[in-house]
Amino acid sequence: MHNITVIGAGYVGLVTGTCFADLGNTVRILDVDRSKIETLRQGGVPIYEPGLQEMVRRNVDAGRLTFTDDYAVAIDGAEFVFIAVGTPEGVDGEADLQYVKAAAEAVARHMRHPLIIINKSTVPVGTGDWVADIIRANQPEPIDFAVVSNPEFLREGAAIADFMNPDRVVLGSLNREAADQVARLYLSLRTPIIITDLRTAEMIKYASNAFLATRISFINEIANICEHLGANVKEVAIGMGYDRRIGHHFLDAGIGYGGSCFPKDVKALAHMAATHGTHPQLLKSVMDINQYQRMQVIIKLREVLGSQLRGHLVGLLGLAFKPNTDDIREA
Repeated sequence: MHNITVIGAGYVGLVTGTCFADLGNTVRILDVDRSKIETLRQGGVPIYEPGLQEMVRRNVDAGRLTFTDDYAVAIDGAEFVFIAVGTPEGVDGEADLQYVKAAAEAVARHMRHPLIIINKSTVPVGTGDWVADIIRANQPEPIDFAVVSNPEFLREGAAIADFMNPDRVVLGSLNREAADQVARLYLSLRTPIIITDLRTAEMIKYASNAFLATRISFINEIANICEHLGANVKEVAIGMGYDRRIGHHFLDAGIGYGGSCFPKDVKALAHMAATHGTHPQLLKSVMDINQYQRMQVIIKLREVLGSQLRGHLVGLLGLAFKPNTDDIREA
């Protein structure tokens, strides 16, 4: 078993660290938010994720999982350091990497032995190279390290199951030996492991989320067409889904996608494309349809209640962006 440090006690970091501990590793989770660390030390969890609190307590009691806000403690003796901090939407849709930068700088300053540093956060293509440059620039003295991209594919509300039973594990690095070492952390999960270069691994994450968002916008556009033509979109989706080339997933018409991933990731990919001279027309359409779909709710309310909505009492049954989570980002 291995000594693993995870930087970030949010959805990705806390689930990743706790699941690695449950696989038998010794894990330290670091967060600069002391209130989160205190909550975790007292047996609570700062987020809602089915089964997570019980798993955290089990591994804390077993001595495999600890929490700290001190980088010196977190890095001491670690073999692998996962960066799992937030990458919120920045200006013009680009990803804001200030937390990744801060984590990389802190790791570099506290390194005293060779490390494998893994980007778990969703980061723009090229970030792995950038992180390596940051670490080299901030090391007190040269120490060997490798950077590996290992994008997460966890669904909020089913994150533990997704970690323990993934469709695949994606790893990217310029250092094949380092990628192979990270791959061994996942061998017990018995899932396909894809090893590629840094930039391709980073792109796989964005392409995956953009494709799923595209399916959602597609079925919502079909739903609007069905409504005007007198067809039943639910039955259309069922009929489509039996085609093995299409499948049933992400064909539920509704008010569009939300949450912490799809909106910002589609925007970030479109921003990357535009800044490199391409024309992301499909991605723009996906975002436009998603925004229009939200307005459809207001349009339908006006049809039922009249054009004047002021003064009506509106009830909302559920505020999160999906079931089994407390996340209201882009809900």
